[in-house]
Amino acid sequence: MSDTAELTRNEATVRRGFWKKARRTLGRVPFTEDAVAAFYCATDSATPLAIRATLLGALAYFVLPFDAVPDLLLGLGFTDDAAVLVAAFTAARMHITETHRERARAWLLKAQANPSAV
Repeated sequence: MSDTAELTRNEATVRRGFWKKARRTLGRVPFTEDAVAAFYCATDSATPLAIRATLLGALAYFVLPFDAVPDLLLGLGFTDDAAVLVAAFTAARMHITETHRERARAWLLKAQANPSAV
């Protein structure tokens, strides 16, 4: 599979399932704000393509329910997701801007105040 095809597939997976997964993980995983900021960075046209690809790959892994450690396993289900996301956040840290983080915090406040409205 070409890199472009994989990027396109990952972006479609993320756009289709990210917000639902983010709402389901509110209060359950410590990296939700970082994941939302990464989403905003990955979908920002100003973000370099290599960084977008890295973040979209990690976010696609987060969105998919069945991976190395299924998310349904209590206590362990998100450990592999966290490891993949932390690696991507580290690679992208210079590109996840304060604007991306502000948008993430605004989404989290809205989601916590009214989960059905987000």
